[in-house]
Amino acid sequence: MHTSSSPLKNYILVTGAYWVFTLSDGALRMLVLLHFYTLGYNALQIALLFLFYELAGIITNLVGGWIGSRFGLKSTLIVGLCLQVFALSALAGFDPSWPVWQAVTFVMAMQALSGVAKDLTKMSSKSLVKLVVVDGQQSKLFKWVAILTGSKNALKGLGFFLGGGLLSWVGYTSALYLMAGSIAVSLIFVLITENMGKTAKKIKFSNVFSKEEKINILSGARFFLFGARDIWFVVGLPLFLSIKLDWAHSEIGFYMACWIIGYGLIQSLAPKFVEGNAETSRMWLIILMIITLLITLSLYWDFYSVNFVLVGLIFFGIAFAVNSSIHSYLILDYSDRDKIAMNVGFYYMSNAGGRFFGTLFSGLLFQLGGMTYCMIGSLIFLALSYAITLALHSKT
Repeated sequence: MHTSSSPLKNYILVTGAYWVFTLSDGALRMLVLLHFYTLGYNALQIALLFLFYELAGIITNLVGGWIGSRFGLKSTLIVGLCLQVFALSALAGFDPSWPVWQAVTFVMAMQALSGVAKDLTKMSSKSLVKLVVVDGQQSKLFKWVAILTGSKNALKGLGFFLGGGLLSWVGYTSALYLMAGSIAVSLIFVLITENMGKTAKKIKFSNVFSKEEKINILSGARFFLFGARDIWFVVGLPLFLSIKLDWAHSEIGFYMACWIIGYGLIQSLAPKFVEGNAETSRMWLIILMIITLLITLSLYWDFYSVNFVLVGLIFFGIAFAVNSSIHSYLILDYSDRDKIAMNVGFYYMSNAGGRFFGTLFSGLLFQLGGMTYCMIGSLIFLALSYAITLALHSKT
């Protein structure tokens, strides 16, 4: 394994670039969703705009981990940042007069590039944590992973608010150019880092699929956990807030930003009050299912449904953040240093797969039955994640 003379410096520079990227990623999500809803696109059409973003993530995490092991994590990060600059600049050229089929196809393609960019940068930065922490320091590893993941999600939440605000303040096109420029600046700092994560061993691509059983099980649980969130989060919640409460773009962006920021804060603090193991994850999954069931029943019976959604989803975010933090720690703890990039890539491939189906069902279920159907879908996914975590518990 190639080791850098200053791994901590590299980690700081790469993490900084990832934070800038994350701001743009959150802002882009809100920009596209709110802009196209304003143009008259329905829930399912909006969901389709994000499908290639998630599909690209599945493929990128699978291939990106192998590329990172062969060529180093700096290479994957540079490619990711360059793709994001191109995707944002291209989206700024969107013409509202285009036919729906042309507009959807174009935006889906650019979102796919953005999805590739996002998962290359995420895989690179999270893999670096394992390389900086000395073997045997599990508590330190849990803490560092939680800080990186939590801060990332807090910044993504700020990006949601930024996206909604920029759409109102400077408009769709100018916002995208501003975001592309910020990514280009962060790319300069990445170029001065040393390469890390490149293994001296010749790793065959087929090895990507040869995982230990506990990594496969954890990845399966992750698939349904993140699918459970995105079923209501991606399309259902912002349209619910717009239709049911008649909220403005900035108000929707503010609420979703607060949710993500709070979620990120809880992720960062998780190591202080929970243990990083499968049994703890299983307990918090039960809490998640109870919260989701209560929200679903309130929507079905129309019993203070708005209050249950707005407040209940805050508690959902707390329990979800704890689970996510534990998962992010376990995948690194289970992985050997020489296989870290591939294992993290495989794991986040499952994460992206869950988001892909969550995004699809978010638009479809909201179109069919509103927020109620979205929450029912979330409950089903949570139950499946819990069942898989039982298998993980019995193996560890």
